[in-house]
Amino acid sequence: MDSTTIQNGKTMAIISHITFVGLIIAIIMNADKKNAFTAFYNRQMLGLIIMLFIAQITDKYLNGTLGYVFWLISAVSWLYSFIHILQGKVKLLPYVGEKFQEWFANIGN
Repeated sequence: MDSTTIQNGKTMAIISHITFVGLIIAIIMNADKKNAFTAFYNRQMLGLIIMLFIAQITDKYLNGTLGYVFWLISAVSWLYSFIHILQGKVKLLPYVGEKFQEWFANIGN
C-alpha cells in the first residue's frame, strides 16, 4: 500500500476506531472512495466490536472473570490497532486479524 493511500485513508480509519457510530460513518463514507487503508481498518474494527459484544455476553451470562479477560484482550487489541493507524502501518491483529479480513471481505471492496 502506498503512502498516498495511507495518508488519504488515515482520518477515516481513526474515525472508525472512535465509536460504533464512527465505524458506520467510516464504512458509508468509504463506500464511494474505496480507500484500501480505511477498508482494512474498518474490517478490523468490526471484528473488535464483535469481540467486545462477546465479552459483554460472557461477563453477564456466563462468567464474570472470563468476560473481563475477553474485554481486556479486546481493549489491548483496539489500542494495538489504533497505534498502527497513527503510525500509518497496515498490521493485522494477532491471531484474529486475518479472520476478520476474511469474514468481512465485502466491506470496502
